[in-house]
Amino acid sequence: MNPRRRSVWPVLCWTFTTLLSVPLLSILWSVTKDSEGVWQHLSETVLGDYIANTLLLAVGVSTGTALIGVSTGWIVTNCRFPLSRILRWALLLPLAIPTYLSAYALTDLFQFSGPAQTWFRELSGCEHGDYWFPEVRSLPGAITILTFGLYPYVYLAASTGFSSQSASVTEASRTLGIGPWERFFRLALPLARPAIFAGLVLVLMETLAEFGAVDYCAVDTFSTGIYRTWISRGSHTAASQLSVCLLGIAGLVFFSEMIARQSARFHHSTQRTRMAEPAVLGRAKGYAVTVLCLTPICIGFLLPVGRFIALTISRGDSRAAELLGGLITNSLLVASLAMVVTVFTGLLLACIRRATSSPVTRTAVQIAGMGYAIPGGVIAIGVLGPIWYLEDLAVEFIEQFTNKDPGLFLSGTLLAVLMGYMVRFLAIPLNVIGAGFTRIPSTMDHAARTLGSSQVGVLRRVHLPLLRGSLVSAALLVFVDVLKELPATLILRPFDFDTLAVRVYHLASDERLSEASTSALAIVVAGLIPVVLLTRMMDDHGTATGSLQ
Repeated sequence: MNPRRRSVWPVLCWTFTTLLSVPLLSILWSVTKDSEGVWQHLSETVLGDYIANTLLLAVGVSTGTALIGVSTGWIVTNCRFPLSRILRWALLLPLAIPTYLSAYALTDLFQFSGPAQTWFRELSGCEHGDYWFPEVRSLPGAITILTFGLYPYVYLAASTGFSSQSASVTEASRTLGIGPWERFFRLALPLARPAIFAGLVLVLMETLAEFGAVDYCAVDTFSTGIYRTWISRGSHTAASQLSVCLLGIAGLVFFSEMIARQSARFHHSTQRTRMAEPAVLGRAKGYAVTVLCLTPICIGFLLPVGRFIALTISRGDSRAAELLGGLITNSLLVASLAMVVTVFTGLLLACIRRATSSPVTRTAVQIAGMGYAIPGGVIAIGVLGPIWYLEDLAVEFIEQFTNKDPGLFLSGTLLAVLMGYMVRFLAIPLNVIGAGFTRIPSTMDHAARTLGSSQVGVLRRVHLPLLRGSLVSAALLVFVDVLKELPATLILRPFDFDTLAVRVYHLASDERLSEASTSALAIVVAGLIPVVLLTRMMDDHGTATGSLQ
């Protein structure tokens, strides 16, 4: 590559990173301000609990999602058993339900006055205090809810990583006398590691930024602490200082990922690969595996949806027919726009990262994706600060020449909403597309360049066809996450622009869960659209080959 062109990439990458980092820089700037004693009070009282609970939550959820996602991904990819073709796509269904909705439903279902314990007392004759029942509103309850809600990220990544492996590798290992378990741990798992790690990074970022579910489960984390400090104590500075702690944890996660991928290559030495034939399990093992795969689907999807259906039938939202059409339209509109903008930006940054091996460029890309670990409400405040500053400058300039006040022309618009979404969810295409790039040999780029293709030509003719599955997966994941996002939408949305998530929040905060169940079901149905598209892609390409490479 021309040295001049090579030197352009870091500059271009840092330009994009700076623009995307303005909200985060706004938060960091607030750290230098005086919190009027609030930070000192937090550090002396609850900061230790925030750190401990956040780390325990992150470790518990990442461990649980890894166990469920990797095991189910390996099973459905390499085995045939009863309902295996249905379970291949059904394991993605929890993606359609926001974790805060799962928390509402499961808490209502398993609390003391809920149907589960009421049925148990009637059946057993026990009274209060005569038996033990798991407490949903607790740290283990929050870990369970998030694990069964977020494991599809790892499952999708693992099934893709396993399905793209060549049968020749498995056959060669058999000739060397390597057994099934040893093949899994020594060959299959290391080859799928980039994709699995990409899924785990998304899970960790979602866990660190989760507010609704952990707040409903009464668990004090950085995310809940930020909101309480900001709303209850009225200290934006102290909330920003807590946000910086989350940024530090996110930075460690991204730094670990960068080190893990730095020197490893996971693509095949040849493009002529043959997929391994799945093993047919016996009757006993087949039914046992079917029950194993059905368990996360029941907890993560069927139980919450069933509870919302029951509540909707019994009472429901009396204004559903009047409001749902507009709410669904608004939700799909912002999700679609954010999906296009975010995936395009992520693809551009991932291409720049591949085009140069400069540590400076890689650092810039990692920084651009760190907003995923920050709660949406905090990012919204970071977006509004610079926007208000630009609006004030524009108002002063326009008034000098026209004596007219243009008003607020940036804040309270879809542009501000899209900016917040892009900062919040850019890590998804960066990780998914970046993992896809790791499976494309660099020799293909060199061959294309020697044949006269420009960098844009290599992207169009070589990269895009091979990244098609990764691009579709990234787009669908961004669409689902934007559809479920609540805090950023509440703060940045235009006046009188409500979404399904906003409607559910208002009703649930007023303890009107039965009415909120109608809009909650609408969110699930809307979230099923990308899941169905993703499952069709899985049917067309075996088991999502290339989708989360």
